[in-house]
Amino acid sequence: MLPIRLGLEVAGVVISVGEEAESSTGSIHPGDEVIAYPVVGGYASQVVVSASNVVPKPSNLSFEQAGGLILTGATAVHALTVTSVEAGDTVLVHGASGGVGLMAVQLAVDRGARVIGTASEGRHEYLRGLGCDPVTYGDGLVERIRAVAPAEIDAVIDTVGGDEATDVSIELVKDRGRIVTIVASPCSFDLGFKVIGSAPGADPGTEIRARARAELVELVMADKLSVLVAGTYSLVEAASAHRELMQGHTHGKIVLIP
Repeated sequence: MLPIRLGLEVAGVVISVGEEAESSTGSIHPGDEVIAYPVVGGYASQVVVSASNVVPKPSNLSFEQAGGLILTGATAVHALTVTSVEAGDTVLVHGASGGVGLMAVQLAVDRGARVIGTASEGRHEYLRGLGCDPVTYGDGLVERIRAVAPAEIDAVIDTVGGDEATDVSIELVKDRGRIVTIVASPCSFDLGFKVIGSAPGADPGTEIRARARAELVELVMADKLSVLVAGTYSLVEAASAHRELMQGHTHGKIVLIP
């Protein structure tokens, strides 16, 4: 129902705290650089958040990067968890160069999995640098994937939805319980895919995502995880940012700056 208070994650500096402000990582004090997720109404210059949803901002991330870490990162952790991805698995990521896709690639590689990622050709070099084997989406995708990975694909993480991702996933993976999508559709439920996120009927993964916050910060601080910012917009340009996202070809995260 409108109006909707937009914005689920923020990065910034603490102005003030209530009594005994404690997060899962320790006390919070004015002047601390932090990330908060989830929040309500993050499209703002100031926001009140629960201390339990706050983690320290890694010093090796800019505020723009930090503002794009937790939502995509926690979604990727959720996807990898429900598909039981582990060392030795071969994982296919549909939409590997998007915000969630880039996180899923890095996290799967860190777990010791081999990662195949679909992306436009211009994104392949960047993905190779992350340890991913990129393939171009479009007609003949199954054949291109099999040429790169002749052995079985163990799990699929779908960040784009659509017929191609669905059909390719079904053809390449035997166990549909190891196919997860963040794009809910009746087809996904009917086919036995894991559907995660906030859509009706999807698994919200509340506890998994909450635990992921500290894990993501630790990985960033250990230089095992990075955040690619595709572009920044001021708050008054939020509509333009949404229009760019709607095109579906963003390479990394779009960030609003107050």
